[in-house]
Amino acid sequence: MNDKIVQYCSRRAIDMIEKFEIGDTFSYVSTPSWPGGASGITIGVGYDLGYASAAQIEQDWHFLAQKCVSRLQSYSGRTGILAKSLLYSAKDINIVLLDAQRVFETRDIPRATSFVNTIFQNTESMSSDSFGALTSLIFNRGAGMSDTKPGNRLEMRQIRDAMIRADFDKIPGFIRSMKRLWQDSGLDGLLARRDAEADLFEAGLHK
Repeated sequence: MNDKIVQYCSRRAIDMIEKFEIGDTFSYVSTPSWPGGASGITIGVGYDLGYASAAQIEQDWHFLAQKCVSRLQSYSGRTGILAKSLLYSAKDINIVLLDAQRVFETRDIPRATSFVNTIFQNTESMSSDSFGALTSLIFNRGAGMSDTKPGNRLEMRQIRDAMIRADFDKIPGFIRSMKRLWQDSGLDGLLARRDAEADLFEAGLHK
């Protein structure tokens, strides 16, 4: 494990992210999936090919055979219903658990923590659990602050503004408020994840 991850993002947070992305390791599915909504084809531990550039995929998965990397790159930029329609063509791709965890811990988590440090102020004043809750949120939702649909990034901006003020106790409520975006959509995992992130952030406030 990278020491910088341990310093900023708690092991509890990293384990939570992995749990929401793949369940337990015994239930890990090595073939690609499409989680629904605006997602792209997803491999490994929540690695969304649709939101990764071809260059990023090359860098992150360079240890795989080049033919496999090229196929992964072909799904870059393909999201939503288009990604769903392409899933059948990716079903023979196999990413073993050790490779998935390698990319998750050495590439994805450092990238997510870097985004958290960049877009939010006062992160140095947070516990590693609270910081880890924001890392999970960014890992899942991305770092964008501008709406792609009316109001769909409102709470992200509210969290950003609360971080500027170091008004940390307001942030769990903003995380829970995001559940409005997925109510009655069949994406119950996202509702549970927002609750878990809010709970972890709150636990970190008392450390």
